[in-house]
Amino acid sequence: MNGKILGIVAVVLVVLGGWYVFQGTPAQAPAATTPTPATTTPTTATAPSVTITYTNQGFSPESVTVPSGATVTFVNQSSNKMWVASDPHPTHQGYDGTTRSQHCAAGYTGPAPFDQCSAGDSFSFTFIKIGTWGYHNHGAPSNKGSITVTPPTPI
Repeated sequence: MNGKILGIVAVVLVVLGGWYVFQGTPAQAPAATTPTPATTTPTTATAPSVTITYTNQGFSPESVTVPSGATVTFVNQSSNKMWVASDPHPTHQGYDGTTRSQHCAAGYTGPAPFDQCSAGDSFSFTFIKIGTWGYHNHGAPSNKGSITVTPPTPI
């Protein structure tokens, strides 16, 4: 009888051992992967550079529209002096809120003015404030124009 019990125990152990070995996690088919779109950070187009010439007839073009961050360069091609100044004449406080006597003073450290501060052959300014900003030639204030600054365009 001991032999029978030992035989039954042996069979049970073999069955349980086989079940344990072959039970494991059944093989699974690889999961289908769906490509996920890359996360992108919105970017903006590179701000352009615009040139406005000053001739004996005035500024050309008089008015331009640029995205924020664009640099506008005024180039004197006239026989007269060019002194690009922000409106209104004669205070020049339209863009940054300070007067010409303030932002053209030695040691001024406030916001960047849209004002050349003295006559010259060229003047470049990078616009960051959204809005329409008038300008004129300080030496000939009837020669004027405007720069309209828009938010940058996302690409």
